[in-house]
Amino acid sequence: MKGRIRVLKGRILVVARGDQDAFRQVYDQVSGPVLGLVRSVLRDPAQSEEVAQEVLVEVWRTAPRFQPSRGSAMNWVLTLAHHRAVDRVRSAQAAALREHKAALLDRTPDFDQVSEQVEARLEREQVRRCLRTLSELQRESVTLAYYRGLTYREVGELLSVPLGTIKTRLRDGLIRLRDCLGVNA
Repeated sequence: MKGRIRVLKGRILVVARGDQDAFRQVYDQVSGPVLGLVRSVLRDPAQSEEVAQEVLVEVWRTAPRFQPSRGSAMNWVLTLAHHRAVDRVRSAQAAALREHKAALLDRTPDFDQVSEQVEARLEREQVRRCLRTLSELQRESVTLAYYRGLTYREVGELLSVPLGTIKTRLRDGLIRLRDCLGVNA
């Protein structure tokens, strides 16, 4: 075992000089352990194979950075594999979180829409409160004309009241509503 480790260390140093035959030998020796480690982190066979391939390409590209004084070649390769696998998990989690947030934003109404709904609700409540300040005759006339959409003539006919009287009730009721609502004429 110790002999294989020394051989791997020597081969990594040769790979650092661009030797393809040495890389083939390194590949044969480390591809199994790399795939096993990556698969234990990712659990997805297809992604594990992809990440293992990325790790082996990284070994080829970064072999000149290998420092034998800092540890064994196998540990260096497996550390690269572990980092790459963890990065993939974090990337997948971040993507899932972004998608979740985007889905929530799609379901959340725009701020303007919410504020408009709140404002409209408050205005309706204020109008209801102000309608309660009118006399019964004024409230009845205003309700029929403005909430049920009847003309002044139809309101008069429905209530059996002359048109002039309906116009007066409506004018007086609308003036009181305007004052109650604080609307400037």
